[in-house]
Amino acid sequence: MSAAHGKTAPVRDRARQEEIVRNVRPLAEPKNDPLFETLLRIGDNTLILGHRVSEWCGHSPALEEDIALANVALDLIGQTQLWLGLAGEVEGKGRSADDLAFLRDGWDFKNLLIVERPNGDFGHTLMRQFLFDAYHLELLKELKKSTDQRIADIAEKAAKEVAYHLERSSDLVIRLGDGTATSHKIMQDALDALWSYTGEMFSSDDSDKQVAEQGLAPDPADLRGKWEAVIRAVLNEATLRIPDGNFAHQGGRQGVHTEHLGHLLTQMQWLQRAYPGASW
Repeated sequence: MSAAHGKTAPVRDRARQEEIVRNVRPLAEPKNDPLFETLLRIGDNTLILGHRVSEWCGHSPALEEDIALANVALDLIGQTQLWLGLAGEVEGKGRSADDLAFLRDGWDFKNLLIVERPNGDFGHTLMRQFLFDAYHLELLKELKKSTDQRIADIAEKAAKEVAYHLERSSDLVIRLGDGTATSHKIMQDALDALWSYTGEMFSSDDSDKQVAEQGLAPDPADLRGKWEAVIRAVLNEATLRIPDGNFAHQGGRQGVHTEHLGHLLTQMQWLQRAYPGASW
């Protein structure tokens, strides 16, 4: 029947269309330079988590925590400026750190899924911070040994800040985990909810292997042992139980994200998208 009469196509035509779609091969996605990819992954982690933490500004349960979280967010955004600035330099296409932060779409971001998770309650935010801080510090320790002096210098500066982040988040996880029955339950629930997002921190692909072979950055898989040692020591003191199971959510490092990143980017990028080139 003709579509002009509001009728659907015959079944045989629909079947033929479906067959054509099945046989169409998708175009190969362009691959980024391995070093550029690595710098995006590091910078996107700090950018997205920095934005998440900044959402607590003015909403924390105590003034001291409000100020502390705001400072953590500022540290992470400052690190982002350095990592994405270097990424733009390595890419060589004239894109600045701001361009990479505000003018990319969700599928171009390479951050871990754990950092885009919603804040939830205060305990959930602290547990997410602790799990990431432990990974982040181990990563920066290895990046200080990079054969690229620019990477080593950024890591040297960032590691001092992240060492404080980990000290603070560890202390709070212990105090709340080994606190009241209510605070213990909140922290255990947060750990149970976030644990399956930690495995992605240590997944490796071809880009990771190439930069590791050149001594530019570590293979993420090599960070797991030291991270687990820190995690187990703190959680044991906090009287919290590490969840069973090895399932790990994957995809963030390859640009496959949850719907939460889209909502976050809508808030973070709207000004630059609505008024291109706007400046203070």
